[in-house]
Amino acid sequence: MTSLLLFYLVQFSLFAQDISNTSGKHWSISGGAEITFDIDNKNNLPYTDDIEMAGKRVAGIIKYSIDDKGKLSLNRTVFFPQLHEFKTSEDTWFHDYRAYLKGEYADDLLPKLYIKNEQFVPGTVKTVSINGVLNFVHHPSKNGLILSRSLFPSMDERLFIEMWTIKNTTDSIMKIQAGNTSLEFNDYGSKGKYSRRIKTNAPENILLKPEEEISFSLNIMAKTSEEKFTEESGGITLAKRKAFLGLMSGSLQLDTPNPVLNTLFEFSKIRASESIFESELGLIHSPGGGRYYVGIWANDQAEYINPFFPYLGYALGNESAMNTFRAFAKETNSEYKKIRYAFEIEGLVKPFLKDRGDAAMIAYGAVHYAMALGDVQIANELWPLIEWCLEYCNRQLNEEGVVMSESDEMEGRIETGNANLSTSSLYYGALQHAKDLSKSLNKSKTLQKKYKEQANKLSLAIENYFGTHVEGLDTYKYYKEHKYLRHWICLPLVVGLNKRKEATVTALFNRLWTDNGVHVEKNSDDEAITKIFWDRGTLYALRGTFASGETKKSLEKLEQFSEKRLLGNRVPYVVEAFPEGNMAHLSAESALYCRVFTEGVFGITPTGLNSFTCTPRLPENWEHMYLNNIKAFGEDFSVKVNRAGRQVKVKVVKSNGKVILNKKITKGNSLNVTFR
Repeated sequence: MTSLLLFYLVQFSLFAQDISNTSGKHWSISGGAEITFDIDNKNNLPYTDDIEMAGKRVAGIIKYSIDDKGKLSLNRTVFFPQLHEFKTSEDTWFHDYRAYLKGEYADDLLPKLYIKNEQFVPGTVKTVSINGVLNFVHHPSKNGLILSRSLFPSMDERLFIEMWTIKNTTDSIMKIQAGNTSLEFNDYGSKGKYSRRIKTNAPENILLKPEEEISFSLNIMAKTSEEKFTEESGGITLAKRKAFLGLMSGSLQLDTPNPVLNTLFEFSKIRASESIFESELGLIHSPGGGRYYVGIWANDQAEYINPFFPYLGYALGNESAMNTFRAFAKETNSEYKKIRYAFEIEGLVKPFLKDRGDAAMIAYGAVHYAMALGDVQIANELWPLIEWCLEYCNRQLNEEGVVMSESDEMEGRIETGNANLSTSSLYYGALQHAKDLSKSLNKSKTLQKKYKEQANKLSLAIENYFGTHVEGLDTYKYYKEHKYLRHWICLPLVVGLNKRKEATVTALFNRLWTDNGVHVEKNSDDEAITKIFWDRGTLYALRGTFASGETKKSLEKLEQFSEKRLLGNRVPYVVEAFPEGNMAHLSAESALYCRVFTEGVFGITPTGLNSFTCTPRLPENWEHMYLNNIKAFGEDFSVKVNRAGRQVKVKVVKSNGKVILNKKITKGNSLNVTFR
């Protein structure tokens, strides 16, 4: 194993638990955006998992374990991302990049309740559900109390809450005494003195009539010396969380015959959008996962999630996207030196200087974002950044006409040579979009022609440089000296290069596919690499294979993958990677899941500030698929696809009922949609 790969695996692993290989269905869908653990199936116990939830000033990773008797234990790791700790004498330089104030809180901090001089012990777990909030309901205790609890973050305070509701199920009045928790810790960091408080607010004496219930909470909070601890109640915090969840459910709604796809799509909107934090750079989206907060990256933010926010119409998401692009725009330079690939810890720590193909990532994301948003003023603001990134890539072309870069988004974990398929594919996709955006912005025809010609030349160069036989398949090598199939060979399909489609699909779905989607490689000189998977590779692969027209095979794999991520042993979101991070629920991956549908299944490709092409891939066994309340291109509209005999009927209708397009097309054909 390479030393750098080993470094990442050691530094980033959250807990030593292999949750990658357990198979079987553990959960079921119990609502439009809710899943419930199948606790009555004794084969599901014992069970351990965790879930991350976040707001602007807090993030919490809640690890929950249910033993074979049904007893629940929780461990709460709560982060206050903007409060940066000083490192200890034993910390390495790496601490500077992950210096978030955090604490782990076990069940010994919970309030102690006493009934007739006997401590209350919750009953075994009856139900576990997830619906944007983590919920547990216990069986009645021997005292006749039913405990229900819900865990959730504040959306705008340094506060994480576990709310308890206890109900008297007996026929008698119950007198309860509460021994509350009240602890405070002081820390020091770059912003001075920090204080953390863990406090419960149960009344000291509780009187419950039969069938009566009462709620109180365990509050985990933090502040600086200039602040006061928040006094926001659990009820208000929960109401704000539910308002956010309602906002997510009311926009960009997927309606297909498969409830698993619909539900995971709903969950993905939540995870993609909740991980937006206040920072010195303004509101910014960050991946989370216990190690990536108040920072932005050229891949996670600029490339993966920013182009998704216009379709969702989430105002905070669009604000965070612009803050990302504005930060990178300030790093452009007249000498066309490499652009930094990240702003970690609010941009306050020195960045690594390595060209991972970041200019291609930024250009590809920014030009798509600009067109999908449909705002000419924003597009003109982004244009200099897009133009700089495209010119930077052009200056990195080698003699064979592909883009040189020191690495790719995996940052040296795995060898990439000095020119990789990812960087050139993203540059090609950015050029294609830039040609269309430059026309929308009334740029010169000379410039439009230049981007078109550069894209055509790059297409040929990609074919000549990367196209070859790999492991017996007529597909792509990832870099010149590479001998094995790698997950990123899907990227030509994503950007519309389909010449080697058949063999590439075979490589992705037959050779590289596992129970956890597409592996990075299955053959390698380094055995450790064969065990690695990153969901982003799977999600790009599915988007590309759908877009290329391989609908039947893609749907089979999408359904298999989605059921495992939503209803398996690691839920309810797609993940980053394994073994690194042990399948952390990084936020931008959830946006990539949604983009499988917007750009892959529905084939929506921007062609201007108010126009797009639509190439729907309606599966043979589906009678319909709808994408409702899309907020892109400055409009609010829906795309409704129905089967019409041997044809497909596509209807584009605005929220006010105005029909923009209503046509029947032959399978695989595209439609041009223009607003205004």
